[in-house]
Amino acid sequence: MQTGQQLTPGLGKEQRTTRAPGTAGPHRRELYRARERPLMDAVTRLDAGLDEGARRQLAEWIGEEYRTAYGDVPLGLVAVCHLGPPYIDHVLNLFHVILRHFAPAEPMPEPFAQARMLVRSGGYAYVEVYDGGLVLPVLADGTVVRP
Repeated sequence: MQTGQQLTPGLGKEQRTTRAPGTAGPHRRELYRARERPLMDAVTRLDAGLDEGARRQLAEWIGEEYRTAYGDVPLGLVAVCHLGPPYIDHVLNLFHVILRHFAPAEPMPEPFAQARMLVRSGGYAYVEVYDGGLVLPVLADGTVVRP
């Protein structure tokens, strides 16, 4: 079976359904497990001024880590930006490997806007945004805050 496919029971027989990576299916227990330190460190390094190739490689590693360890890949991550003024936060879109920085008055696009206030609170290392509206804040120690 290829990645992104799952078997679902159907009226006495098995039928194959396809789910694209990052699309929220039933949220499995794995999704709420604490994030491991190597993953947390990798997410932090994305804001370190990496060139495009290095950023792409790191984002691909992060995506694969989510897929294998937690069972789903977020659409993206919202975090505090450490570049300094005028930027305060950023979004990493894991599918297109786009790291975009936002100034305070600049609106953040959906579905990431709802995660922005959580990040600005200063209480979280970053916030994961999943297809279907699931938003999971991650504490500095890797603990995932359940909705």
